[in-house]
Amino acid sequence: MPPSPSPRPHGTEPPIRDRGDACPGALRLHSAADGHLARVRLPAGDLTVRQAEALADAADRLGDGHLSLTSRGNAELRGLPDGCGAQLAALLRDAGLLPSERHERIRNILASPLAGLDRHTPADVRLWARDLDQLLCASNSTTALSGRFLFVLDDGRGDVATLGGDVSLVAEGGWGLSGSGCPDGAGGSALLRVGDDPAALRIAGPDVPRAALAAAEAFLAAAEASGSGAWRVRELPDGYGLTARVVAERLHAAGMGAAYLAGAPGEAAQVATASAPYTAPAPYADSSAPGVIEGADGERALSVLAPLGRLSVAQWRLLTGVADADGVGALRLTPWRGIVIPGLSADTADARLRELSDAGLITGPDSPWHHIGACTGRPGCAKSRTDVRADATASVRAGTPVPVPVDGPVPVPCPGDAPGPDDGPVPVPGPGEGVPSLAPGEPRPDNHALRHLPVYWSGCERRCGHPHGAWVDVLATADGYRVAVVRPETPPAAPPAPATPASATSRTS
Repeated sequence: MPPSPSPRPHGTEPPIRDRGDACPGALRLHSAADGHLARVRLPAGDLTVRQAEALADAADRLGDGHLSLTSRGNAELRGLPDGCGAQLAALLRDAGLLPSERHERIRNILASPLAGLDRHTPADVRLWARDLDQLLCASNSTTALSGRFLFVLDDGRGDVATLGGDVSLVAEGGWGLSGSGCPDGAGGSALLRVGDDPAALRIAGPDVPRAALAAAEAFLAAAEASGSGAWRVRELPDGYGLTARVVAERLHAAGMGAAYLAGAPGEAAQVATASAPYTAPAPYADSSAPGVIEGADGERALSVLAPLGRLSVAQWRLLTGVADADGVGALRLTPWRGIVIPGLSADTADARLRELSDAGLITGPDSPWHHIGACTGRPGCAKSRTDVRADATASVRAGTPVPVPVDGPVPVPCPGDAPGPDDGPVPVPGPGEGVPSLAPGEPRPDNHALRHLPVYWSGCERRCGHPHGAWVDVLATADGYRVAVVRPETPPAAPPAPATPASATSRTS
């Protein structure tokens, strides 16, 4: 069974949405304190060199000279001036980054970044991502999806399966690989999950893109019937929740087989209480770690991370140049705010990695910047209490990425909750200052575990862009930075599944 996604916090009521989501896009820009912001969706994080050059040109000519990487493998441009929308759209359209303007905000597809690249690779689910993107852009109904609805395609190593997908598919074994390293389409299967339902459906590999689309259409039907205006599967109210059984009926009606599999007892709890970031199971490469990835036939891929998720145009053009001169003319953005460059030779990989390190990119897991993140902060975000990026940079350079003693755990609201007041600049406290005490009897976090957790600096209670799972929360308050460990709640055990209906098991793979 694939790992269960993190559920909605226990006891919380789903929100009632009386408007559409405000997520920015490439055409619908967001007005920020530092100018307008554009978010360019990149399904599976895929970019050709030409497309990457177009983004660099847009950042250079129209933006602030930087590109930001998001936790969904997308790219953002900041500091855009008034009236630049048409020029930006033309740049992106000419590069093939706007295949359907009606769908540009709903092309949210995450896929395992190293699929097809490492030596022991599972199935290349990235082909599923491309087919799914084409189906989304050809569908009239999918324009009703929110800009937050997320598809996740995991190649079996478990790297993206727990990143909060509304529709998640995890490849199973049994794939035949063609000479190109891609699925031959004749075998294999995937396990499909929706929202928090611990149950899964086994889908034949060739049906995966259509099954993902059908699951999204089932969500839209449930959202309309509920009258809740839900943006995501977890927001559907009781009585209208989307489950694997509901999706199975829709798949059967469309002529697709789906074998129902009840959730493994305790499995969801095991994932939700994990105290360390994702690590790849042997023998797969860790797609969140920077370095050289060894592939078949002597090929190499480079995996690097952007410090605090931000790259200068010069750094971006260097990456693009390596992909063009030494790779296969392509780049992949990752949900860990990184870039993968496939197709290098063993002779050139190490030298190019050193060049990227010299340019300020994170190229090894021993970098002090590894696992350090931050929201936009001031001056880009008016809601932030301080320039958290400057403070995080100063702390990393001082050798103290966690600036004060750590307490925890603490609850974290869902993104979109009302922020705290704008209290002005935040002082970086000294040891022991600005940190709440532990509750009586509450255990102090294990220091060994803390060294392996992501650290995320936030300028307000929204904590925009924070990691999934367990992480160290460095939150700006009026009195300094409050530091605590955030751990997801343990979800309830899955109820026993009733007998599988015949309609849900008409075909297995």
